[in-house]
Amino acid sequence: MRHVVVTGTPRASLDRIDALAAYGVATVHEALGRTGYLGPGLGPAWPGCSAGGNAVTVLCWPGDNLMIHVAVEQCQEGDVLVVTTTSPSTDGMFGELLATSLRSRGVRGLVIDAGVRDVAGLRAMGFPVWSSAVSAQGTVKATPGAVNVPVTVGGQLVRPGDTILGDDDGVLVVPRGDLERAISASAARAAKEAAAREAFAKGELGLDRYGLRERLPGLGITYVTAAEYGPM
Repeated sequence: MRHVVVTGTPRASLDRIDALAAYGVATVHEALGRTGYLGPGLGPAWPGCSAGGNAVTVLCWPGDNLMIHVAVEQCQEGDVLVVTTTSPSTDGMFGELLATSLRSRGVRGLVIDAGVRDVAGLRAMGFPVWSSAVSAQGTVKATPGAVNVPVTVGGQLVRPGDTILGDDDGVLVVPRGDLERAISASAARAAKEAAAREAFAKGELGLDRYGLRERLPGLGITYVTAAEYGPM
């Protein structure tokens, strides 16, 4: 691993990121063919977390948050900090003080494949965080890592300047070059969902709307009465 801090990384327009974020993680994920989801191992530190922004990536040593402090200087308005470690770690590498520092630079949130702490403080200040653990265990600041290099989180490659979306459903990465396609596909998906929502509200069944009923016999599914089924 090269111990580098890459400066001047490209970023997408915040207006376009905001347009995409409005659709929510689940809709965008479906619209893009179910790609980019960072997995169920990352969850919001407090209910109602929501953010979208440009990724600033951080690679840390486990139990050491030195490179998070280094990364703060590289952050700017509309960024989301994405942190992972060279091997699994659940230590509380991030808390209220670092969140205060990031907020002063306009950072919109944090995604960390490790632990966070000061959850009550993060909730009170409304700073969105998604993490793989919550832990009071602290860290040291001693080991070099890297900032703004490609990292892997939840099996997904995250590059500096990729779009990061997060809400109560989890976290999604959209490659910077796919942003416009994602907006277009998500708009179409949202329109489709709106039509289905209206139909379901009027009593239509998913079995019929999605053409599932005619597929059941081919899957070996049959309907029998309770008497035919026998004792339960």
